[in-house]
Amino acid sequence: MIDLTICQEGLAHNIQKARENHIVIPTIAQMQNPDLIPEKIKAKLSHTGLWDVDPVNLFRISWHNEAKEAGGLFQAVPNYVEIPSSLSGVPCRIIAMAGKWFPTGCHKVGASFGCLAPRLVTGQFDATYHHAVWPSTGNYCRGGAFNSKLLACDSVAILPQDMSKERFDWLKSIAGQIIATPGCESNVKEIFDKTWELKADPSMMIFNQFSEMGNPLWHYNVTGYALAELFEAVKQPGQSLAGACFTSGSAGTMSAGDLLKERYPLMKLAVGEALQCPTILNNGFGGHRIEGIGDKHIPWVHNVRNTDMGIAIDDEDSQRLLRLFNTPEGQAYLKNELGLDDELIEKLTWMGISGIANVLCCIKMAKYYEFNENDVVVTVLTDSAVMYRSRVTELNEMYGPYNAHEASLDHHLHMLGLKTDNLIELTYAERKRVHNLKYYTWVEQQGMDVEDLNAQWYDKSVWDTVHAQAKDLDQLIEAFNEESGVLASL
Repeated sequence: MIDLTICQEGLAHNIQKARENHIVIPTIAQMQNPDLIPEKIKAKLSHTGLWDVDPVNLFRISWHNEAKEAGGLFQAVPNYVEIPSSLSGVPCRIIAMAGKWFPTGCHKVGASFGCLAPRLVTGQFDATYHHAVWPSTGNYCRGGAFNSKLLACDSVAILPQDMSKERFDWLKSIAGQIIATPGCESNVKEIFDKTWELKADPSMMIFNQFSEMGNPLWHYNVTGYALAELFEAVKQPGQSLAGACFTSGSAGTMSAGDLLKERYPLMKLAVGEALQCPTILNNGFGGHRIEGIGDKHIPWVHNVRNTDMGIAIDDEDSQRLLRLFNTPEGQAYLKNELGLDDELIEKLTWMGISGIANVLCCIKMAKYYEFNENDVVVTVLTDSAVMYRSRVTELNEMYGPYNAHEASLDHHLHMLGLKTDNLIELTYAERKRVHNLKYYTWVEQQGMDVEDLNAQWYDKSVWDTVHAQAKDLDQLIEAFNEESGVLASL
């Protein structure tokens, strides 16, 4: 459960800081349904840029934002990319909900809100004293730093030194402090080690997305609801939701799958990882290039018992397709050889590296289960290619000039050529094996309680209780806003 114990002194400080900085905090219900957002807030959003450091952008932590760089409001159907069969090579529909239109261009701004908000509106985090520390493999610390800035809190961003240049450049303008830890996406332990050092300073409060239950709370109640709404909006007569696939960064998005499986109990839920670091597949380890996911451990917040399949994606596939979708030569191939229209070709740039990996997971699942035209598989695009322009340049330097022939090879080898290798359908015993891997990271290294680990497996109410705490959190948020008086004074 999330601790919602009130600390009066910190709460009073936070409310005063909200008054001084004109901060109104959105509820989870408003993130689910933007129709609940006050008209006074929407009026402010109508002349605010999507990435502006303005507290009103907290209300854009939603999958329902209009696809506009500035002044956008909300729409009934979330933004998405549908991958046509000519591109995917499978007959089923693949629908990918796009995170590009969140502030920061990534849905991790939502997961970080889910972790920060409970401690902010209870006063456990005192914005006049604490620094918000955001351990991350890249995007989560961006979201955390952005939310901290919006909420007038000091932040510390921690991420691996090998992450893309764009991430570091952007963080320099937002985060109070940036700490680059050794290694790449899969070097999560090095991040955790740094947080232990910082904990020696009582003013440093750690918001660990891999263990904070606010992360799955947000994704279950916001991402899960949005995916269900998206499916209902786009499904055609006779079609059913057959599956959902999410690569595991912190595994927070997997809780969206928990909501979907409640709504559509016959569907399959898959977790993806990098083939170069196949922790779920065979307890493996190693470095990889699928930026935005982190391995060598099983996140504390992953409800493994509800996961049907593990799928490993070769990072070379995601890299080559990033180049295909984001170069003039690749886009010319998509238009001239596959007949894709300009709108779809533009939307393919909405897929970052981990988003491409998510789509590849969907293709492998579809091939394994032999999905057909009546089946729909859904996923999310964590971020877009905006954060990876330098990676495309590196690929061009590595492999030489791109051309139509290379584009065709990339499509055929790295997408159409996907097979049903390097995946596992998780039996009860296999799920428990994966769940048990949590022990070594979380009990031995991070001080979690083994009784809580066992409860995650044997007591279903653990996950249901966390998901249901959204209502309790919303009550605290509403009380916070009422006491600050900011909304009433707009």
